[in-house]
Amino acid sequence: MSPLTFGTMSDVIAFLMEIDKLKLVERRTKIIGHRRQENSAEHSWHFAVAAMSLAPFAPAEVNISRVVQMALLHDIVEIDVGDVLVYDVAARAAVAEKEAAAATRLFGLLPEPQSREFLTLWLEYEAGISADARFAGALDRILPVLQNLYNEGQSWRENNISLEQVLTRNAQVGESWPELWQHVVSHLYVAQKKGWLR
Repeated sequence: MSPLTFGTMSDVIAFLMEIDKLKLVERRTKIIGHRRQENSAEHSWHFAVAAMSLAPFAPAEVNISRVVQMALLHDIVEIDVGDVLVYDVAARAAVAEKEAAAATRLFGLLPEPQSREFLTLWLEYEAGISADARFAGALDRILPVLQNLYNEGQSWRENNISLEQVLTRNAQVGESWPELWQHVVSHLYVAQKKGWLR
C-alpha cells in the first residue's frame, strides 16, 4: 500500500502514525489494581500529567512546558528497542546506542526544524544536565516507584528487586527533589518489611 499524502503535513502525519506503535511496548509495571501491564504510551501520558500536577513543587528555574515535552518524547525510542528494566544496569548500558539510533530514525521522520528540535530535547533529557531534564528524570524515576508502593510491590516482587537497588537506581530523585525522596524512602523501608522488596 502506498503511503497516504497530506500535502506539506505528510511527514508529520507519517511520524504520528509511526509513534502509534508506542502503545504496543509493554512495561514491567502493571496498572494499579489490575493485571494488565501499562504500555509506554500510557507511561508517557502519566509522566506528562505528573509534571503538570507537581509543577507547584518544582524548582523555580524549571520550565514545566519543556518537562511535559520531554515526558511525551522520552520513550518514543522504545518503538525500536523495547522497554528495559531500570534495575538491569547492564541491559540499560547495552541499549543506549540503539536508543540514540532510534531517536535519529524516528525524529528524522519529521521535517526540519521540528526533527532537530525534538532530537535536541530528547538528547537534553538523556543527558540530564539542565534543570528541566533533572526534574523530568526525577519524575520519570519516581512514578514506577509510587506505582509499586500502591501495587504491593508488583514489579519489584516479580523481578526480585532489593531495597538497595531501588535506593541506588533512584538516588537522583533525592538529589533533585529531597523533600519527596525523604517521604518515599520511609515508604520503601516499610515495603521491605512487608516483603515487597528483598
